[in-house]
Amino acid sequence: MPDATILGIESSCDETGAAVVRGGHEILSNVVASQIATHSPYGGVVPELASREHLRAIVPVVRQALAESKHTYESVDAIAVTQGPGLAGALLVGISFAKALSFALDKPLIAVNHLEGHVHAVLLGQRQSGEADLEFPVLALVVSGGHTHLYLAQAEQNLWTYQNIGHTRDDAAGEAFDKVAKLLALGYPGGPIIDRLAPHGDPHAVKFQIAQIKHADRRKPPQPERAHRSPNDRDSHPRFDFSYSGIKTAVLRYVETEQLQPTIEARRLQLSQLTQPTLDDYLRLCDRQLLNLVSSFQRAMVTDLISKTLAAAQEYDVRTLFVSGGVAANQELRTTFQREAEMQGLPVFFPSRKLSTDNAAMIAAAACPKFLRHEFAPMDFSAEAGLALR
Repeated sequence: MPDATILGIESSCDETGAAVVRGGHEILSNVVASQIATHSPYGGVVPELASREHLRAIVPVVRQALAESKHTYESVDAIAVTQGPGLAGALLVGISFAKALSFALDKPLIAVNHLEGHVHAVLLGQRQSGEADLEFPVLALVVSGGHTHLYLAQAEQNLWTYQNIGHTRDDAAGEAFDKVAKLLALGYPGGPIIDRLAPHGDPHAVKFQIAQIKHADRRKPPQPERAHRSPNDRDSHPRFDFSYSGIKTAVLRYVETEQLQPTIEARRLQLSQLTQPTLDDYLRLCDRQLLNLVSSFQRAMVTDLISKTLAAAQEYDVRTLFVSGGVAANQELRTTFQREAEMQGLPVFFPSRKLSTDNAAMIAAAACPKFLRHEFAPMDFSAEAGLALR
């Protein structure tokens, strides 16, 4: 059934999502309940609060997704849900609800890797624009608040396979954006705010160095020396790992050295009195030094993400680039990626901004190939907070 209609459910972090997608590419509805207002006072996601908000939102969100798609529980062909990675408690809310629906309706249940969902978010946009042909292998950068991964992807008929060739050793890129924004009293989520402020500063004012990792990944078993590896051995290629804890610390040291804390606290107090600060409010409360700091930080992050991804693309002789995840909505990242990739003759694809952040349409789309292969989940499967993508 190539035109199967799948109800997708996403609850891996702080957004409750439900969507109905037909045939893996036609979005009939895509509803997201955000928890930004809940977590904003804490400057980051509080797992216990996230689980509670998912419990409150999941029934109305699913009902709204079905209503907007003009479908019912009975008329969809399958239920898809995020199994991981993510916050265990948050994942369990979506999984428990999906299991109940599957059992009550006697519908197939499909477990989806959240990271594969981000890859299919790019495919959704590509298919909707009519650009259906891809050259493989594809190199996918999944970059968000919880993840910074590079995957070498291949597809044969309905089977997608993934090889991880790089990941963050500490903070994810989106996490670094949010923590720096919190440090500078710019609010939550910090990534979009920094992106809006960065064009108003000098990106060369502050010199930041990103860690360049040369030693072996301690989480991987030791590999034989390069001279003893087969030319066809995938492990003969170098890895392209990321590290962003250092730049976060560098921003902290700059704040301490330049004695910026009094102005930061004054901004924090003034922003707390505004319900929905505008860009003009932020610009009024940020001096030139702060804007230069923010702009320099973003430039360093973007440069590192792009340089490592393009180096990996050259090493693995890839034909197409995907960039997905919440940080893929960053305007400087998109513009610079497109320019630099074009210079290497590589097409680069992004999801729409709405599909960059966590949503259920990407989960339903990723479930479609599994539905066609009859790859259904048993009723005793559970959440996997550290689920790997293969």
